[in-house]
Amino acid sequence: MDLDISPALLVESMVQTRQEQTAQEVQLFVLKKAMDMQATASAALLNAVAGDLLLASGGAVGTRLNTLV
Repeated sequence: MDLDISPALLVESMVQTRQEQTAQEVQLFVLKKAMDMQATASAALLNAVAGDLLLASGGAVGTRLNTLV
């Protein structure tokens, strides 16, 4: 069994592997950035919807806890 590998083939294989790793790192970075942007937008939307909910000033309901459904 002959295990001779040409240096050029080895270098080409290493370069291709590194390029694939770089592409995967870029894809992961873009995914994380998109998820961060989505989280920020979701938090802003929830804060805008909720606003400042004031407790009721009188009566038996709504004087201790506010909920938004």
